[in-house]
Amino acid sequence: VQLQASGGGLVQAGGSLRLSCAASGTTLETYVIGWFRQAPGKEREMVSCISSRGGYTHYADSVKGRFTISRDNAKGTVYLQMNSLQPEDTAVYYCAADFRLFGLTLNFKEYDYWGQGTVVTVSS
Repeated sequence: VQLQASGGGLVQAGGSLRLSCAASGTTLETYVIGWFRQAPGKEREMVSCISSRGGYTHYADSVKGRFTISRDNAKGTVYLQMNSLQPEDTAVYYCAADFRLFGLTLNFKEYDYWGQGTVVTVSS
């Protein structure tokens, strides 16, 4: 499984970005996909994840109501719509995949495949 994250960039506080995670080498519908981020000097944290067919989602408290995760298995892509961005959202964002037909995966250690990361910078 290969994952390609894209869509990062520089945005002002209050702005929006949409990240994409494109998968190749497998069918995406058997994988939970998670978005994680890591800011300089901080530990990696989960932002959001979505079940294999999109029926369940999870968000970190810090992004609830601002970020929305979705997936299009036919296109092999998972999206993270980020609205009302704040400087504290600045980080490298990674997508990851865990082979799981049911439920969600909340522990980053259980994810088997990782994308290369895309940088999000929010200016104040």
